[in-house]
Amino acid sequence: MRRVVFNQKGGVGKSSIACNLAAVAAAEGYRTLLVDLDTQGNSSHYLTGLAGNEIPLGIADFFTQILSSGPIAKNGKVDIYETPFDNLHVITATAELADLQPKLEAKHKINKLRKLLDSLDEDYERIYLDTPPALNFYTVSALIAAERCLIPFDCDSFSRQALYGLLREIEEIRDDHNPGLTVEGIVVNQFQARAALPQRVLDEMIGEGLPVLPVYLGASVKMRESHEACTPLIHLDPTHKLTRQFVELHHLLEGGS
Repeated sequence: MRRVVFNQKGGVGKSSIACNLAAVAAAEGYRTLLVDLDTQGNSSHYLTGLAGNEIPLGIADFFTQILSSGPIAKNGKVDIYETPFDNLHVITATAELADLQPKLEAKHKINKLRKLLDSLDEDYERIYLDTPPALNFYTVSALIAAERCLIPFDCDSFSRQALYGLLREIEEIRDDHNPGLTVEGIVVNQFQARAALPQRVLDEMIGEGLPVLPVYLGASVKMRESHEACTPLIHLDPTHKLTRQFVELHHLLEGGS
């Protein structure tokens, strides 16, 4: 199963959600891979503890091979990093992705990521894809390669307006490239239960029939602590409220498998 976490808006917790769901899946015994496609490499740092030049080229090296291969060697290989957490591996991202993007677009390499993941399906039961906060080559590649899509949402009124356009874009990619892609739902993140505006926004969205998932991820300083420790919540503090929300969300998604 391949799940992409995508929103064009930055700061909605996309990488945190992808990494923590992947970590929960791995902790529950699934062989799990996270593919980082964001030039910022936040997921790569979070799951490996490495920074800067310490981070392996990972997916950038794979795409470099694709560009440099001749007419015979058309498929590249990828280095997969084993994280300190059982069953959890990552294909890392680095800033080199930014320079590769226009070259990959010019060469029409949009299906290469899907072919790579096809070759890894036997090794991993769960594959999570973390995307950049933009509908660019890497995001479209991920949406073409994935089976399911999660959309993080932070209850901001401006984010809500952008959500409708995002859903239309996903629908277009599904129609043109990946008919098997399903929007699993909208993941409410950084939810403040005592604030009136977030609840009103959610009530209106649910009333409109938008696929808001019934597990809300709360706002907590524990997530920042998790980032600083480079340790997903399930390992940092298994009993914390936010950790339990991630576990509940994971079980909800697995129940729909």
